[in-house]
Amino acid sequence: MAERTLPELFSNGDDNPLLIQLSNLYSLPIHFDLIDELPFQLQIRDFLKSGQIPSGKTITLHYSVHPNKRGEYVFGDLQVYVSSPLGLVKRKFTFEKGRMVPCYPSIIQMEKYALIMTSRWAVNFGIKRVRRIGHSLEFEQIKEYTQGDDIRTINWKATARKGNIMVNHYEDEKSQPIYCLIDKGRAMRMSFEGLSLMDYSINSALAITHIALQKGDKVGLITFSDRLSTHIQAGSGEGHLKKYLNALYNQKTSWGESSFETIYLGVREYVKQRSLLIVFSEFDSIQSLKRQLPYLLRLSRFHLVLVVFFEDQDLESVLKTPVHSLQELYVKTISAKFSLEKKLISKELNNHGILSLLTSPKNLSVQLINRYLEIKNQAKL
Repeated sequence: MAERTLPELFSNGDDNPLLIQLSNLYSLPIHFDLIDELPFQLQIRDFLKSGQIPSGKTITLHYSVHPNKRGEYVFGDLQVYVSSPLGLVKRKFTFEKGRMVPCYPSIIQMEKYALIMTSRWAVNFGIKRVRRIGHSLEFEQIKEYTQGDDIRTINWKATARKGNIMVNHYEDEKSQPIYCLIDKGRAMRMSFEGLSLMDYSINSALAITHIALQKGDKVGLITFSDRLSTHIQAGSGEGHLKKYLNALYNQKTSWGESSFETIYLGVREYVKQRSLLIVFSEFDSIQSLKRQLPYLLRLSRFHLVLVVFFEDQDLESVLKTPVHSLQELYVKTISAKFSLEKKLISKELNNHGILSLLTSPKNLSVQLINRYLEIKNQAKL
């Protein structure tokens, strides 16, 4: 007898554990060969587990799958070939008729960063403790000093009473609207380690949404390409997070070039309160930025705009590789030019008063969380 245990949903871009239980109901030990008919998206065509099961015993096989696309993953049958100890007889059994598991944006990543944020060891995971500038925020409580707290907030009277260093803790300003604006144009189809830039953006948008909701902010979503696709008004609560998650699950990239004029008109129509706009997009040259810059400048008149775009990891690898031939020197020179172009894009945005975040796809979530914390603590909104 064989039984496969599947989760209710998969987390995109993560290792998702699965297990199969095999039971031997015969009165003698058996040898088995197990074939699991995995979803076609995983592109695993050689799945085979073999072993032996003593009489009357049950064993558990553990393995994991790593999906790189959102959508429906349909599992087929479990094919088990059982043979006697001498191998004279072999019989085929079929179990677990097909079942579908949806693959959602990275739930694992969302929960991981939410847990890290509540830990005193967050700095060990790349989450910075940002020094608060000024004390204009509302006083919340007196707490024990931890590494990274501003020493100017030490409460000397409480310290004398407790015998430990105590500091005043100020509550962040809450209910600030934050919108994730996700570009679905063809530039976001580029992939890194099997995951598209749009999926990296979606996973990070979900992570920052969960953290922002925990901090009392309201979070909304707008997706766009050549036209406005999805709009969710900024809100809070568990129900809002589920709505947000389902909207991210259904996003698909297009083959067209994105229009920032469309997103400008959409924001002006739907976002009435000054908000933090996190724009996930990709610019391959300074010229591509300048085509969209007028609309970003108009948005920055009414909102705080943070533009997130990506380093090309392949180019960075080429730049770190020693040169041994004229051809390699040519490739490295061209790579340096494109790498410099990215830095010029970031500088151009900053020169116009628009915040920018140039990051590698794999570090996107950590870098974005750090930037969000900086904005919150500097009270830029």
